[in-house]
Amino acid sequence: MKRTFIGILLIFLTGQLFAQQSLSSYGFRLGLTAHPTIGWIKPETGKTNSVALGFSYGLMADFNFAENYTFATGLTITTINGKSTEVNVPPYYDGSAAQTAYDLKYKLQYIEVPLTLKLKTDKMGEVKWYGQFGLSNGFNIGAKQSAETAGKTINDNQSISKEINFYRAGLVLGVGGEFDVTSHTSITLGLTLNNGFTDITDDNNRKVKNHYLGLNFGVFF
Repeated sequence: MKRTFIGILLIFLTGQLFAQQSLSSYGFRLGLTAHPTIGWIKPETGKTNSVALGFSYGLMADFNFAENYTFATGLTITTINGKSTEVNVPPYYDGSAAQTAYDLKYKLQYIEVPLTLKLKTDKMGEVKWYGQFGLSNGFNIGAKQSAETAGKTINDNQSISKEINFYRAGLVLGVGGEFDVTSHTSITLGLTLNNGFTDITDDNNRKVKNHYLGLNFGVFF
């Protein structure tokens, strides 16, 4: 996993260097973002119980390589929370019964580096609209879980970092708009679906994925 992280980081830095060298004629923008996330857990065996709020904040960067086409990336700290019911979950399951169901609450935190493409419209009134598509790369930096079975609490907000995979990949789909405030400052508002497609647990006997909606707010300078 460390080699994967280093490889992706090198690709990210190389892409930034290329963009700065060859795309500068179209412009580079750096901004700040902070917004809530609405997350949920999707186990392969079991069910999603409910959504849970999280938060994301950090840097966003746009490399404009044509008039209405942008390579969009960034570096954020993102929390993805959610609740599920799953069967025979280690380390809680002791094998004494054929099946035991557990109500779980996940609190997962990632460093995220998205690699996406924005397709923008011409300015319509005061707004330039965009659609966004690409890959989300997440690196786990924190994982906690609460667990209950048959109404009894067996784990309360305890670390499960060893049971969570380091790398998470997701498909990014987004829409939104940009509003100019001054000649060099703009506000961006939008909605992003981050659809995780890698298993978040290291348990070979089950597969669990997490997803979230981001209610995006950011300022480019």
